[in-house]
Amino acid sequence: MDRRDFIGGAAASGIMILSSRTAFSYEANSAVRIGLLGCGSRGTTVATSFAKNTPARIVALADLFPDQLAAAKTHFDQVNASLGVPAIDPSLMFRGSHAFEELAASKAVDSIQISTPSWFHVQHLDAAIAAGKHAYCEKPLGVDVAQTQHALEIGKRAQGRVSLDVGFQVRSAPPIAEVVRRIHAGDLGKLVCISAHYNAPNAVSHSGANWSADEFRLRNWLWDRVLSGDILVEQNIHVIDLCNWIIGAHPIKATATGGRNAVTHAGDTWDNYQVIYTYPNGVHLSFSSTQWGNNGFFDVTERVFGEKGIAEAPYSGPVRIIGDNAWEWKPEGAPASTPSATFAANGAFTDNLEFADREKDKAFIESIASGQFHNQAQAGVDSALSAMLGRMAGQLGREVTWDDQLQHGEQYQMNINMSPFG
Repeated sequence: MDRRDFIGGAAASGIMILSSRTAFSYEANSAVRIGLLGCGSRGTTVATSFAKNTPARIVALADLFPDQLAAAKTHFDQVNASLGVPAIDPSLMFRGSHAFEELAASKAVDSIQISTPSWFHVQHLDAAIAAGKHAYCEKPLGVDVAQTQHALEIGKRAQGRVSLDVGFQVRSAPPIAEVVRRIHAGDLGKLVCISAHYNAPNAVSHSGANWSADEFRLRNWLWDRVLSGDILVEQNIHVIDLCNWIIGAHPIKATATGGRNAVTHAGDTWDNYQVIYTYPNGVHLSFSSTQWGNNGFFDVTERVFGEKGIAEAPYSGPVRIIGDNAWEWKPEGAPASTPSATFAANGAFTDNLEFADREKDKAFIESIASGQFHNQAQAGVDSALSAMLGRMAGQLGREVTWDDQLQHGEQYQMNINMSPFG
């Protein structure tokens, strides 16, 4: 649906459309002006999607490191030129540990895309919302319990003022969205259990001749449990979020095992988890995760078992229901999906997730244009805490309940002096 169709349909259905001056602080017919905070691979991919798939424009860049900032300038100048849009103004390029504050303070920016390492998400979200900016924040919404509680407070301040989206774009992939709609409509009957897994290659390593130990940690943050939240919280959270969505609740307890048995890199993240989550009404999720090697093997799937059938929702391969209400996703004029098992570290997947970013980005910008602001803080926190619940159960080697986790008040310490990067 393009913007004219949306406005026409909204008017016909009686939805109130606010003027752009009312909905946000810039003139009518202006594009949403996005500042990208975090110019790494994933941040660049999502911002490029915003530029190409929505009326929004990338007008500002911010990053801790000058090389990433320069590479992003080159890339987005090319993207903007292809769209007939001006190049990034050098005065809207912010570098260093205070770049997020400078970006938030800029009057040339309406919305901030937060694609920094996970540890910084909540701090950067706080600055964006405090400055009255709309925010698209990558998952997770916190790496520890303390950060998630801060995120909830930020969400309260954002309510009704600005849009706050969390980057669970997999929910927006058309095949995934449709099979979940059918599950919610009762096509599986009573839900019994879910079996899911996320198997991926190791994170790419980065090295530099003159890097300090702190810079090495920051550049290789995916290897660092404090900076990333570990593989359950940083990567596997997508599957756990989908399971929460399907069930309509967060887990109430978890048991888990796992460890660091294959990887030899300098970090401290685990390379495998096996988690049993218990949800309300006795529904259980059996989840397993692996992340090592560079052989390219990649496989992500959720299988939902109900009294009337089974739903399969893989990243690659047939999305379908087997049973009383048999169905398979087949877009009009297109053949059924075939497995490709191709991992995309930047999230630019093909197959079932091909249009996930596009649809997620369009919905975020539409929420701003319509004045029907999103607030995904609670769902983002629930999924982050769900992933942390499995992590805590594995680390402690015992069952952990949702309430146990909240009472524990887990809080990580980064122990990095950011002043040299200022």
